Amino acid sequence: MMAEEIKWDLANPFLMDITVKADETDRLGHTNNQVYLKWLEQISWQHIESLGMDWPMHERLSRAMAITRTEIDYLAASYKGDELKLATWIDKSDLRLTSSRRFQLVRLSDNKTIIKAQSFYACIDLKSGRPARMPKEFADVHANAISAHGLKQ
Repeated sequence: MMAEEIKWDLANPFLMDITVKADETDRLGHTNNQVYLKWLEQISWQHIESLGMDWPMHERLSRAMAITRTEIDYLAASYKGDELKLATWIDKSDLRLTSSRRFQLVRLSDNKTIIKAQSFYACIDLKSGRPARMPKEFADVHANAISAHGLKQ
């Protein structure tokens, strides 16, 4: 099934293709929950880097968006060999300190949503690890991403 045929929760997702490997499954034979978290982290970095917020920018500005909470709804299981499509969207930001990102993981063979998730972030200073105001560069990227997904802040 093509990504264009999938009914995504929001418009214009950033996408990542996944094929479940044997070592990503647990004793029950389905994808281990830690693997889902790994995939959420991978797509988050890929997405933000595609928007211009690469790691050198983070280092130069001494800022990063740190996860404060992640919620995952496990709606179905995935198994070794399943071909999946993971979508993400930056859906909210106060453009000062916080933002959130949504995820949807779909199995391509039956168009079944496997997980839905949301992560919440706070901007931190890389040196101190303490909350810090988003630089203009971060705020601009977040605002543009939210707009590209057809959302309002």
